Amino acid sequence: MRPMHFAIIGAGMAGLACADGLQTVGHRVTLFDKGRGPGGRMSTRRLETPHGTVAFDHGAQYFTARDSCFLQLVRAWSEAGIASPWPLAGADAWVGVPGMNEVVKRMAAEHTVEWDHLVTSLARKEASWWLTGKRGEAGPFDAVVLAIPAEQAVAILALHDFAMGRTALTARSQPCWTGMFAFHRPLDGLAPVFRNAGDIAWAARNSAKPGRARGEAWVVQASGSWSSHWLEASPQHVSAMLLAALAQAAGRAIPEPIAAAAHRWRYALSPGTGDGALWNDEIALGACGDWLLGPRVECAWISGRMLAMRCADLARLPGPQITPPPVRFRRPKVSPPPAPKVRLMPSACHVRSHEIASDSMLGKEISHEKYD
Repeated sequence: MRPMHFAIIGAGMAGLACADGLQTVGHRVTLFDKGRGPGGRMSTRRLETPHGTVAFDHGAQYFTARDSCFLQLVRAWSEAGIASPWPLAGADAWVGVPGMNEVVKRMAAEHTVEWDHLVTSLARKEASWWLTGKRGEAGPFDAVVLAIPAEQAVAILALHDFAMGRTALTARSQPCWTGMFAFHRPLDGLAPVFRNAGDIAWAARNSAKPGRARGEAWVVQASGSWSSHWLEASPQHVSAMLLAALAQAAGRAIPEPIAAAAHRWRYALSPGTGDGALWNDEIALGACGDWLLGPRVECAWISGRMLAMRCADLARLPGPQITPPPVRFRRPKVSPPPAPKVRLMPSACHVRSHEIASDSMLGKEISHEKYD
């Protein structure tokens, strides 16, 4: 076996799934993520109120497990007490416990992750990859995987593989504004979960989920068209408008919240290109994410797993055992970017269309899986 050292940019569900698969066959993996900690699309945010701290799942509201391999993993999470079914959202809906980010925390704990490390560019030097970011350069790496939204990946991919960059360019995402509201008493006239109410695509009482603390905490997610229209509005303005939309859905006045906030997910919904995952054998560069399959947490995991399975063959190449060198961090050097290389991608793995068929954006899981 010839173990390789992979750098994975993005430590969300896709990147961690890819890391799991690569590590299983003996590769070494280092992940880089611009966030301060685990979560990404499955983030949990906390607000301080006069009655204490209140938590909100302000990204993905739940996830499904229709793929047999993913279902096996979800059942293991359930046995470990970090995931639970949520029938209110659907017969096959699951949530992390006590927050949506708990399962990502568990996955990330098995890997080396450089948090708060924004990677801005890649450079290939003497058959090795170097990453440039807010901490300078990191490397060398034998291979690099981009597990970030298409809009963030395209600028990096296009410099090294034009075909992959073109694929990322076609995967445009819709944004989503999310409002978080805590109240001193339960709101009357509202079901714990509802969909498609005016400008609201989804709203849920966070405490209605399994394993959550008591308290009246609501997550309100706007439709894609509404979010696009108000994309550059201030969080304060958006918070006020979503609170008004919640009152309209209730059909009556609602009390002033004891805490309120709004978060913009700029890259929330991508319909998926159908490629599954991308990999260039010649330069050892790949990409995975839900934007290559379909807008669900489960699709992100499948995409990461597909890419890991493709790269697993690299561990079986003949040759002596090689111990990868340690990652080094150094100040970046100014050098011109490599010229774009036009090349057709080898066929990526695919899953059948019925396995990734997008649900309706409004009122289904895919409207609650957001990227920063």
